[in-house]
Amino acid sequence: MDFSILAENMDMYLEGFLKTIQISLLALVGSFFLGAVIAVMRIAPFKPLNWIGTAYVEFVRNIPLLIIAFLFYYGAKMPGFAAGSLALTIYTAAFIAEAIRAGILSIHKGQMEAARSSGLTYGQAMRMIVLPQAIKVVIPPLGNQFINLVKNSSILAVIAGGELMYQADLISLHTFVVFDVYIFVAIFYLVITIPLSLGVGYLEKHLAKSS
Repeated sequence: MDFSILAENMDMYLEGFLKTIQISLLALVGSFFLGAVIAVMRIAPFKPLNWIGTAYVEFVRNIPLLIIAFLFYYGAKMPGFAAGSLALTIYTAAFIAEAIRAGILSIHKGQMEAARSSGLTYGQAMRMIVLPQAIKVVIPPLGNQFINLVKNSSILAVIAGGELMYQADLISLHTFVVFDVYIFVAIFYLVITIPLSLGVGYLEKHLAKSS
């Protein structure tokens, strides 16, 4: 590999690397909270909430992420970074909602009944008793979704999001080098995803020991 490509364009690689981290963190936090709300709506004892939650999941997860990004970028005329971050949040939330819903359903119904009988409302029982246990159960699938989120951030290159893949496209255009440029991009992605994967594994073992 030609390492001079990396050395001469390090500033662009680092700019894209930092943008990728920013986008991933924003979408990670946003999609987790949005996904938790959608998951609770899907199993709430109120039919209208079930319908809204189900419609969200079925609609969002069955259309490409790129289409959602285009809706915000071309439809709402948002900047690439904001449009991409919002699209990534909404798209990932649909998958996280399904993972958390599966976790909630794995908790014995007696937990909810005991919480309600002690005077807690449905929302309090869900937030204080059921959801904390459900999150423990779904740590592995949530970790996989977060790793997918980081890799899916590359879609922002199409709407000038400024992340790693966008910077790689620019470098490739002015150096006329393709293979080496994208190999270095892959290494930068691994710098993010491997520690994330190891962190999820550690958290999973720690929670298993404490339960």
